[in-house]
Amino acid sequence: MVLLRSLAMLLLLMYLFCLPALMAQSNFSTNASSARALDALLQGYAYRAFVRPRIRTGVPYDGDVPSNLSGTKIAAMRLRSGSLRSRGVPMYKEFQIPIGVVVRPYVERLVLVYQNLGNLSTRYYSLPSYTYLAPVLGLLAYNASNLSATNLPELDFRAFGDPIKINFSGVQSASNGSVPKCVWFDLHGLVTFSNLTSDNECSTIQQGHFSVVTESVSPSIPPSRGEEKKSHKEVWIIVASVLGGLAMLGLLAFLVLWARKCKQRKKMQQMEKAAEVGEALRMTSVGDTKAPSAIVTRTQPTLETEYVP
Repeated sequence: MVLLRSLAMLLLLMYLFCLPALMAQSNFSTNASSARALDALLQGYAYRAFVRPRIRTGVPYDGDVPSNLSGTKIAAMRLRSGSLRSRGVPMYKEFQIPIGVVVRPYVERLVLVYQNLGNLSTRYYSLPSYTYLAPVLGLLAYNASNLSATNLPELDFRAFGDPIKINFSGVQSASNGSVPKCVWFDLHGLVTFSNLTSDNECSTIQQGHFSVVTESVSPSIPPSRGEEKKSHKEVWIIVASVLGGLAMLGLLAFLVLWARKCKQRKKMQQMEKAAEVGEALRMTSVGDTKAPSAIVTRTQPTLETEYVP
């Protein structure tokens, strides 16, 4: 019982160690979930651009967004999967889609939804310690079997030949000493940085959201007295937590060894008790050593000549 209680305390301590990381992951997941909700909303508004007598394949149609998303631009383009793979799309807004792009699962027709988040880029795709030099652009693929559908899941959109090129327009100049970087946000919230392939151009082989960023250069400000105390307090909390964890591990190891010894001692007591219950043996001296000997002797042999029928 004591061992189980100590193990529970150890697990609680491990949970306290992991709590800050879990909280940080939770905050990041919250931003990712907001971006995914925005994708679903923009997909519905982009499909509304197809409400017209005749829809031409391979032609982009600009859509309208609600007033609370002002500054955001969307468009939709319907394509055949076979035509996309064999011909590509020479220019779709800032995207150049090469030959060899495959969509999975296979659908006969698909819609490529374009997004330009404008001044909402930092709201849905926050990057601490980085500055956006261009708005976040999105390119997502959806099934085109029902052009009035909403909340559709994205299709897997991947280039198996040349990469998809993204030519950003109106890119701001980076500050002195900083190097612009391409950033890619996948649909699961993963952030990947890469070098620009040329001036204001990035490349990708998958769908997602893209932009150009640079590391923020902030002047070094000495910490205030309150911040220093807070920093020292956090250090002491971490040190105390580590020492407490080591102490708990040592206590747990001690309890395990103590339990094993108790088990062995109990087993020896049972063996001694069983020996006391049995028949006592007489001790006999053999040289300088005493050894137990049986009281009963073996049966005396009988010769055949002594046998009388």
